[in-house]
Order: sequence, then C-alpha cells, then structure tokens
Amino acid sequence: MAEVHLSKIVKRYGSLEVVHGIDLEVAHNEFVVLVGPSGCGKSTTLRMIAGLEEISGGELKIGDRVVNSLPPRSRNISMVFQSYALYPHMTVRENLGFGLKIAGMTPEDIKPRVDEAAAILGLESFMDRLPANLSGGQRQRVAMGRAIVRHPDVFLFDEPLSNLDAKLRGQMRVEIKKLHQRVKTTVIYVTHDQVEAMTLADRIVIMRDGYVEQVGTPTEVFENPANTFVAGFIGSPPMNQLEGVVEKSAARLDDGALVPLPEDIAAKLSDGQKVVVGFRPDAFAPKGHSLHPEDRSIAVEAPVIISEPLGTETIIFTEFGGKEVQAKMLDPRPLNDGETLTFTLDLERLHVFDAESGKSLRA
Repeated sequence: MAEVHLSKIVKRYGSLEVVHGIDLEVAHNEFVVLVGPSGCGKSTTLRMIAGLEEISGGELKIGDRVVNSLPPRSRNISMVFQSYALYPHMTVRENLGFGLKIAGMTPEDIKPRVDEAAAILGLESFMDRLPANLSGGQRQRVAMGRAIVRHPDVFLFDEPLSNLDAKLRGQMRVEIKKLHQRVKTTVIYVTHDQVEAMTLADRIVIMRDGYVEQVGTPTEVFENPANTFVAGFIGSPPMNQLEGVVEKSAARLDDGALVPLPEDIAAKLSDGQKVVVGFRPDAFAPKGHSLHPEDRSIAVEAPVIISEPLGTETIIFTEFGGKEVQAKMLDPRPLNDGETLTFTLDLERLHVFDAESGKSLRA
C-alpha cells in the first residue's frame, strides 16, 4: 500500500522557515493536488517527499516506512518535472529505459516495461525519435513514460504542464487523468493553476505562505471555502468579496446597500460586527439570465462597466457594495458599456466571513 503520511513537516533554510508543520494524509491510489500561488511552499513540500530537499522537522512516511533519511532512489517514487529532463542524445526508447538500465536491469527485462509504457501513452510510433523531433506534449508523455516503467509506489508531478500552450494543457490534463485510471498509483501533483487542480484532483490541498489553508474535494473547497483566501483563489472568475457591518440580521455594505444574511449565520453575529460578504459571479446575474430561482434573491440596479462575451455566457464587470464586482450572464444578449441592468443576488448562495480572521462563518 502506497499511503503517504506527512506529520508536522517543516522546512528551514538557515533561520528562515518556509514550510510550517504540515500535516497531510494521502491514501493509496489517491490523486492529491497541492495548489497555491508562487512561493507558497508547494514545490518545496513535493521535493521533500521526493528526497530532493532535506526535511528540517517532522516525519514523512511512504507506506509503513519512515523515509526522512532515505535517498530518492530508495523511496520507490517517480517524479515528472516541468522541464521534462529528457536526454537529448537518446531516442524515446532509450530515454524510457535508461533509469532501469542504470538500476542494473537486463535488456530482456527492460523491453516489456518500455513497451508497456509506450502503449499506455501512445508513443509506439515515436520510439526511434530524438526529443528535439517531438512536440511539447510528446516530450511530456515520454517524461511520464519514464516514470511509469519504474512501477513506483508514488508518482510526483511538479507543474508538468506549465510549459505547454492552453490547448495542449487541456489535452494533457485528460492524458494524466487517463493515466491515473490505468496505472492505479498514488499521485501527488503540484500546480499553481486552480483549473488544473479542480479537474484532476480527488482532493485539493490549498497552500499559502508555507501553511495549509484547506484540504477537501474540488466540490468542498469550491462550495465551502474555509476562508477569504480560498474563496478568492478557487473559482474562475473568483468569488466577489465585499466588506460590511452587521445591522439587524443584515450586512450594510460600503455603498449603504443592505444584504440580508442567512438566519443561521445572523444568529451568531452582533450589530456592529465587521464581516465580508462573498458570492460567486453566477450567483449575481442579470434578471432573467441566471440559473437560480429569483424568488430567493434581492434585486440590484447597477451599470455595465465592461463585458466579456464568452459564447454561451458573458462576464459582466459592474459596481455593487462600493466596489467593482463580476456577474455572469447566461443566455446572453449584446450589452452596451454604461447601460443599467437589474441584477439578482441569490441569498441562499451567500458566503459570510469574519472580517478580522478571514474565516468562514458558515460552519
């Protein structure tokens, strides 16, 4: 069984601590994605799991073994890098088998593993090519194939798609998802792209400044963000967040608008308390152009600042609560900048956060 256990994992460079006591349990065959902005500690955490960075504190277990002091080759992991890290003078076949050759395996034992990986990734027709004669997506497949041939307990991916264009990234996400379904191995995957995280992960680990902010399924972190950071990071477009002051079971926003708060949340609050009211763009839509029932909404008149037509929907930048917010218009029509629309805000989809701590008040 290839569970991965991180207990109070710390990383320091001299006196500077960059990863602060992370606890994480990754189940056998689970696909877990570490996601967060640049500098949040996600790649450093992955490199500690791989053995490429020394662990400054805490305990790391792969299966039932503590591996803190083991070199990478003794951890039975395979890592796929952002840069592919292929040998330019070797063919695809030679790149796929090189790690096994170095490990002392015979050509007779290497060949079936290489052929198996090539079949899984559709590389059969490229086996005699050099990396220079491959596309970016084909090179990434070779990098993944080189990981597959080792039959590792754990696959580690460090931003493997960041060098690819948007269309190819989408295609490779599908390839990686299929690979996990076929190979059935534990995967820990690092990315700064929240769309990648949402589409690939069984569970997402959202990091900031060396801390874990929230762990959950894509649906959990999207629908129930633990704090304002997660709410703003997960979702595209991001959640709108407006500051307000509690006043008789409502939040008075900076422009004077009153937004009724959910009863269960309002019961916890007192008049004068500062809160942040959050709502996703699809919960704030032009009247007649939304999915939510309008009988549970309040109506707001606001101008169109700019609009972004996206075919089946249009993103509208407008003003509410004294700030610029985004709305989503389904079944769209042409819009003119400056025209006034009536928007409906779905009160059942409100999120309320404590303004001081940033923590969700829904729990």
